[in-house]
Amino acid sequence: MEYNERLARFRQGHVNPFDRTEMDSSSEEKDSPKHEVKRSEVIISESKAQSSDRAMDLGLAEDHFSRPVGSFVASDVEQLKQAIEECKRLILELPEHSEKQKDTVVKLIHLRLKLQELKDPEEDEPNSQVVLEHRFSKEKSKSVKQMCDKCSTIIWGLIQTWYTCTGCYYRCHSKCMNLITKPCVRSKVSHQSEYELSICPEVGLDKQDYRCAECRTPISLRGVPSEARQCDYTGQYYCTSCHWNDTAIIPARVIHNWEFEPRKVCRSSMRYLALMISRPVLRLREINPLLFNFVEELVEIRKLRQDILLMKPYFITCKEAMEARLLLHLQDRQHFVENDDMYSLQDLIDTSSGRLSCSLTEIHTTFAKHIKLDCEKCQAKGYMCELCKEGDILFPFDSHTSVCCDCSSVFHRDCYYDNSTKCPRCVRILERKHEESLNP
Repeated sequence: MEYNERLARFRQGHVNPFDRTEMDSSSEEKDSPKHEVKRSEVIISESKAQSSDRAMDLGLAEDHFSRPVGSFVASDVEQLKQAIEECKRLILELPEHSEKQKDTVVKLIHLRLKLQELKDPEEDEPNSQVVLEHRFSKEKSKSVKQMCDKCSTIIWGLIQTWYTCTGCYYRCHSKCMNLITKPCVRSKVSHQSEYELSICPEVGLDKQDYRCAECRTPISLRGVPSEARQCDYTGQYYCTSCHWNDTAIIPARVIHNWEFEPRKVCRSSMRYLALMISRPVLRLREINPLLFNFVEELVEIRKLRQDILLMKPYFITCKEAMEARLLLHLQDRQHFVENDDMYSLQDLIDTSSGRLSCSLTEIHTTFAKHIKLDCEKCQAKGYMCELCKEGDILFPFDSHTSVCCDCSSVFHRDCYYDNSTKCPRCVRILERKHEESLNP
């Protein structure tokens, strides 16, 4: 009855039906189990509301950028700076590892992001731009793990627009694009496809006028005003913005010392080596012919490549081989079906690890199987040894054969010697030419 009266008074606007100040204060009602259950429900609901408020406070509320304590709202740069300083002060004052300190750190991060957003307002940036032969494409990734190659700071993908060069993968903020002074490395690869073949050709920091070899920033070995870092590929010194201590395998050390330990290089050298690694520009026989005397793997690779070149004429005249596209087994190393003396840096790396020998032996076996077993037309192009006229059909890539350097006839190695044995086919060709000259 009393509850109904209170409800009627509430409807008239006189009292809150749940106001405990006007409830009956008899000890019997307060201490009843039923009353305790209701009270516990109220406490649980209040704790849930508090946890919900805290969750909203960590990133779901609209007012992300308020002070940790109070109702201050940061709406411009100056207010944001004041709020950031206030957060820093509170973080130091609050108990370490406490929940309030963690919440304040989260707010500090949001405040700094907001400040960066206000300093660099998002504009309608074009999807592609061309700067110093760089072909920049606008990125949509929101990752924050990228670094700007111009200013050497983090790219905050959530609030900042950034671009990547499709040629050399140079990354930078949109605001840094007008400050770029480094041309695209891919253009250098297109115009100058060759390596520096001297090991760390250092000229000295004094020859560089104590300035970065790329951006001309003052540098010194003592780190004042900026640390000088040497690139093991060019031998020159660079500042910390142009040299991030990236590592790469140096071609000159591989060719001269067969050494594959990565060395520290500057950013531009790292990109250049990455773009050049698969280009067949190393003619080992001319650069260091003695390398074949000390590296057995190179001798094996050279023999396999020579055999593949001897197999190539069979495939380009065989319909079945063309339909099966057998030569595409070497599409990643197209130069292997063009010559046997040009190597890429990747070829040498794979030779040292043993991967190239395994893959090339497998391809060699597949090619030989087609010519000698699977295809009758290719089998018909084999040779009989005209010296002993015995044995199986011979092919120029067989290990136990010798090939005439003039007419390409094939003989058993035991039957034919390049300098001491006359090739029967060459003799017939000479006789035929002599008869034609006598009877024009």
